[in-house]
Amino acid sequence: MRTSAEIQPSSLSARRGGARHAISAALACGVLLAGTAACAGADEHRSQVGAPGVNNPSAPGSSGPETGPRLPGVGSRTGKRVPADARQAVVVYGDDADSAESTVVLYEKKDNAWKRGGSWPAHNGRLGWTTDHRMDDERSPVGVFSLTDAGGSLRDPGSRLRYWYDDNAFATMVVDGDDHVHDFDYVIAIDYNRLKGVPPFDWSRPDGVEKGGGIWLHLDHGDGTSACVTVPVSGMKTLLRTLDPRLHPVVVMGDRERLST
Repeated sequence: MRTSAEIQPSSLSARRGGARHAISAALACGVLLAGTAACAGADEHRSQVGAPGVNNPSAPGSSGPETGPRLPGVGSRTGKRVPADARQAVVVYGDDADSAESTVVLYEKKDNAWKRGGSWPAHNGRLGWTTDHRMDDERSPVGVFSLTDAGGSLRDPGSRLRYWYDDNAFATMVVDGDDHVHDFDYVIAIDYNRLKGVPPFDWSRPDGVEKGGGIWLHLDHGDGTSACVTVPVSGMKTLLRTLDPRLHPVVVMGDRERLST
């Protein structure tokens, strides 16, 4: 099942947060975004930015007994936080607690076992990882988070997740040729301190602005981020075309030592 949306310029003034929606990505990903304006196509679903969503806890899942198989390299403490109904997992294996280098691996649960799909070199927060993420700490949050919403400055490449296309809201204010110019061609929102069911750039921060937000999977630019996780374009296209909301995909992320405990 696919749902796609384009953002309407006529509705900008009525959106919750107004023009601030573009700032959320800038705070998390360390670049300034342009303002929004786009026209909806007749063949695509239309929706408003900032529509009511569901408050999402920072780390979904319970701390109860584990059920089912364990993801490779993931210990019991982290494994208990993976929801029982999750059948797809993107695992971000950070090289070290203070490193920006990591590896992203896609898994799908089949026949009561996690089967490995694609694998890509990746980057995370430039200062590494943290279990208590704060705005501007330049570390990615350790945890297990659902994946529900996607988007980008390029049109939907075939995403199974709900996809919001906006060629301005996701556009960085940099000149052509800059290393960051294509960062947000495709993004997948990590459900850390955000509402589900709204565009990735929605400003809402249920747990407070100081806890950060706007943390995404997006295109790699060759080095660390402010908190996001980046993968090559081939990886982003594969994730968008593979992650299926009916399979309740999650991202499991952190440095290898913490993940393994």
